[in-house]
Amino acid sequence: MRPVWVIDDDRSIRWVFEKALAREGIPFKTFAQANEAIEALTVAGAPQVLVSDIRMPGTSGLELLQDLKQRYPDLPIIVMTAYSDLESAVAAFQGGAFEYLPKPFDVDQAVDLIRRALGESMRDDEVEESSTGSQDILGQAQSMQEVFRAVGRLSQSNATVLITGESGTGKELVARALHRHSPRADKPFVAINTAAMPKDLLESELFGHERGAFTGAQALRRGRFEQAEGGTLFLDEIGDMPAELQTRLLRVLSDGNFYRVGGHQPIRASVRVIAATNQNLEARVREGLFREDLYHRLNVIRLRLPSLSERREDIPLLARHFLAKSARELGVEPKRLSDAAMTYLSAQALPGNVRQLENVCHWLTVMSPTQVIEVGDFPPELREDTASPSAEWLAALAREADRRLANGETNIMEALSRSFEKTLIAKALAHTGGRRIEAAGLLGIGRNTITRKIGELGIEGGTEADAE
Repeated sequence: MRPVWVIDDDRSIRWVFEKALAREGIPFKTFAQANEAIEALTVAGAPQVLVSDIRMPGTSGLELLQDLKQRYPDLPIIVMTAYSDLESAVAAFQGGAFEYLPKPFDVDQAVDLIRRALGESMRDDEVEESSTGSQDILGQAQSMQEVFRAVGRLSQSNATVLITGESGTGKELVARALHRHSPRADKPFVAINTAAMPKDLLESELFGHERGAFTGAQALRRGRFEQAEGGTLFLDEIGDMPAELQTRLLRVLSDGNFYRVGGHQPIRASVRVIAATNQNLEARVREGLFREDLYHRLNVIRLRLPSLSERREDIPLLARHFLAKSARELGVEPKRLSDAAMTYLSAQALPGNVRQLENVCHWLTVMSPTQVIEVGDFPPELREDTASPSAEWLAALAREADRRLANGETNIMEALSRSFEKTLIAKALAHTGGRRIEAAGLLGIGRNTITRKIGELGIEGGTEADAE
């Protein structure tokens, strides 16, 4: 992790940040003037996060913000401003600031804000690194790491692979990755959706045809097997392949030869076949809809792609990636999801999986009126989804608020916020076995904050020392 830079002409402010960041183990560097930081950029490169005062001698914080946003558009910049400096705060947001920190500030609040900016910055770094060469195959979930490991293990193999998973989970992307990391990488990758065309046309598409083989066959045509010679043929939605073509495909996989439609000379096929389906092939075999011998020929190595509901921890990573991708395609500034919007999105069902998530992010890039996306900016079909876990607890919160309002209670915000904080901290402490620092890290708050909250909220066992 690169250091956090703090720029302020007030020595006491710099001292506070130095002590707080050192206590939290966050690397840092402080500067008294913006010009000093600009000079350091040429030597050290950009920091992970930058915290800057607005009003300083020489180059102002707003001028620095404008300069750095042009050079490092993804750098989170936190601007510090006095309460009386509202116009400057507005200008900072318009200039692309990550957040502003009002003076005088609470040290824990400042550290929490920096941690949030660090998380945003480091996730952006991960997206940039992952998207280089991965072509949208992203994932930190254990289930996706297993897929990545399998691709690595198969890197020197020509084995037939069957990829299963729900629609939209990225089966073709994995097939392309298998080809890209195989000994056949310099040869063609040819894909065909076997469910997208009628039987007669599919046969010609796969195996080609001789001139005059049927009405309209004016010339010889090479099929996908010939086009993929030496490389990889990806057969998507293999479960919908007609029975007659299943027999022909089995013959190719068995002896490596095929005939063009209307042809009489066998053609040798040196092709690696990767098949994919969102159906239960075993069930189709039992129902007599898919040949059992073909199933076993295809099912040499099996990769199952998890649905997005099984890897919800990857939704923020994917959402940031797709928002950045859509922004590049449209030539606009990337938008970002607020914490509340990201939490809400991560709880949605998204039955269309990664493909649906990408479509949602593209919709938001086009339709969201602001750079920071809130829950209300989501397309109607997501905002109407009341079946998600997030929607359930929010609905319960709304019912509790209605109940208290109906009873004429006051100080409702304070009471509910106290219950909310107490529940979260108690659960985090239980999860970490009472280790406060670890619990604070999971909650995204500072060590001093959680210690203070434990005392204020009367959380049982919270005053015990952290386990070493």
